[in-house]
Amino acid sequence: MSSTPLLLSRYAVAMAAALLSVSTAEAAVQVRAAESVPGQFSFVPLDVGAKQGIFAKYGVDVTITSFTGDAKLQEGMASNSIDIGLGGRRTIKNSAKGAPVLAVAATAGAPSDIALAVKADSPIKTIADLRGKRVAVSTVGSLTDWLGHQIPLHEGWGPSGVNVVPTGAGSAMSAALMTGSIDAGITTTGAALVMEEKHEGRILATMDKFEPRFITHVIFARRDLIAQHPETVEAFLKGFFASIAFMRSHKAESVSIATEALHQSRQVVEKSYDLLMPQMLDDGQFDPVALKTIKSSFIDMNILKSPPSDDEILTRKFLPVKY
Repeated sequence: MSSTPLLLSRYAVAMAAALLSVSTAEAAVQVRAAESVPGQFSFVPLDVGAKQGIFAKYGVDVTITSFTGDAKLQEGMASNSIDIGLGGRRTIKNSAKGAPVLAVAATAGAPSDIALAVKADSPIKTIADLRGKRVAVSTVGSLTDWLGHQIPLHEGWGPSGVNVVPTGAGSAMSAALMTGSIDAGITTTGAALVMEEKHEGRILATMDKFEPRFITHVIFARRDLIAQHPETVEAFLKGFFASIAFMRSHKAESVSIATEALHQSRQVVEKSYDLLMPQMLDDGQFDPVALKTIKSSFIDMNILKSPPSDDEILTRKFLPVKY
C-alpha cells in the first residue's frame, strides 16, 4: 500500500497546527502586568503562567514589570504604561482617594508572606520575649506599620506593648537588625528565609498569627480597561488563577520557575512554597471580614477619615474567577 496518503495526512495535520498557532498568536491580546515589588513569592503565578503557556491558553500575551513599591506602580498605571497591577493595601487606599484603578480580585489571604524576624543569636525566643522591645517596620502608615501595632493588641499588652520603629525596608532594616539598633523587624517572609539561610536571622512568626483574616495581595486594573475591555481583564484573571492551580499540583516545576524569577536559592524557594501556597486564593473572591479589617486599618493609621465603600475600591464583576 502506498505511503503517500499517510504522508499527505501528516502534512495536512502539521499545516493545520501551524495555522492554528499563527491564528492564536495573532488573536492574543497584549497585557502589560506589573508587580508592586520584586522578589515576592505571591506574585510568582505571573511568571509561572507566562513560562507554562497558561496565559497564552486564554489568549493573553503578558509582559511582566517589577516596580519598587506601590507608589511607583500607581504612577505606571496612572500614566497608562501598565494595564494590570499586583499590589496590596496601599493601592486599595489610593483607589479610595481617586486613583484610576480598581481591585478586580484578591490573590492572597492572611499575611503569611510577611514575617517577624530577629537576629540569629537574639535572646528573643518567643513572642512573649518581644514585650517592650523595638520592632522595625518599613514606613509610617505602611502595612508592616499596622501589623506591628497588631502584635501587642493580639497579645493583650495594650497599644504600647512594643515600640514600633520605621527604619525603611530591605537593606536598611537588615542593617538595623544586625547592628542591634532594633530587636526585631517585620519584613517579607522570603527575605527572612534568606537571612536564615545565611545564619544572620530567624523567623519568630509569620504575621498571619496576629491577623488571620486579611487580604494581603490583590490584582488591580485600570478603570478604563475594565469599562472598555472587560474581556481582557477576565482573560488575564483566568490565566492568573489557572496558574495558581498549576502551582498547587506541580511543586517542582513551580519552584524551578520561582527560583529563577526571585533570584533566590532553591532551598529558600521550596520553603516559601510550603509556607505561602496555602495563602494563595483559588477564585479571587474578597472575604468580607478581611475587607472590613483592611478598611478599619485605614482609620487606625489615620490614612482615611472614614471607611471607603466597596464601590470606591473594587469590583466583583469578574468574580468568582472560573477557568
